[in-house]
Amino acid sequence: MKAVLFLVFFLGLGPQLFSQTKTQSFQRIVDSVFREHPEIWGVSVHIESPDKNISWSYAAGQDGKSSGQNLNVDQPVLIASTTKTYIAATIMRLVEMGKLNINQPVKNLLTKTSQIELTKAGYLLDSISVRQLMSHTSGIRDYVDEGYFEWIGKNKQHTWTREEQIARAASLGNPLGPPGSLFKYADINYVLLGEIIEHFTKEPYYISVRKLLDYEGHHLNNTWFIQIENKPVHSAPMVHQYWSKFSWEISELNPSWDLYGGGGIASNVIDMAAFFQLLFNGKIIQNKDILQLMVTDVPPNLEINYCLGVRKIKIGNEQGFNHGGGLGTDVTYFPGLNATIAIALVEADKREIALQMRERLLKELSAQ
Repeated sequence: MKAVLFLVFFLGLGPQLFSQTKTQSFQRIVDSVFREHPEIWGVSVHIESPDKNISWSYAAGQDGKSSGQNLNVDQPVLIASTTKTYIAATIMRLVEMGKLNINQPVKNLLTKTSQIELTKAGYLLDSISVRQLMSHTSGIRDYVDEGYFEWIGKNKQHTWTREEQIARAASLGNPLGPPGSLFKYADINYVLLGEIIEHFTKEPYYISVRKLLDYEGHHLNNTWFIQIENKPVHSAPMVHQYWSKFSWEISELNPSWDLYGGGGIASNVIDMAAFFQLLFNGKIIQNKDILQLMVTDVPPNLEINYCLGVRKIKIGNEQGFNHGGGLGTDVTYFPGLNATIAIALVEADKREIALQMRERLLKELSAQ
């Protein structure tokens, strides 16, 4: 038996057989979790692990609650808050280019309209830094709350503007606290970062994200901002995502409700995994010190472990750099394995199931 195994590896078949065995195990895990949770309708998964010769994609279930069509792993989804990692990486590219310092105040980096709205609401924009927006420690109230979702449900085709969302945030009350004194996750922070990107590039934020992250050069051919960029010609049809809490077919909503930096990107699991691999391998931000800032803890709440557009997590013995989205997406890069797991559910508000799946897949990926 040992002689046979030696011959297999000598002939160069060992890594191939190893990866085939692993991918068969991955499929069994995904199918098992999917059977345990039929309420998620469908799931797409991609695992990118170059050191183990694995680049594996798989989809189970159907495309939507009642479409009757099988889900295809190439189909893009709205990645919601996973967009924030792309926005943060764009800001850090501007840092790398010497255009901004993340510790500088935001006041003169925002539009005059935003400055006026936020100042009237009691925000001291000279005291809020770019870093605090990126780490959700700005103290700015979010425009996203139960009232926001209630209004969307009654006005599904309303076209939101960035200015409306900023004005809504400013209208909801006093600052949550002094800048840097507390952590409060809020889309408003990343909407304002979109304005800051435009301040330095003099172009719409979505064009700047595409250029500075070099989608074309990195072959991220299925990644774009929904509605404000054209869908790539060769992309598969969008997944029919569903949100059971509100009984929403996401495609029935005008995408502007989650578009201007806090969310808005459409992508598939293959591109999402590729982006995280590129980012954390220094292919997008090449300066190691600047890249390290993205995964450096930001006080005051170190239990949250939210850094700059990235959350640090620990699963077993593996540290991960993660971001998820409220429409059922989750992407995690594991530096100890140089591997990324990207998951997208059809059922938007069941992300905890994606996390269960991620844990099981990671355990199998880590096993020798």
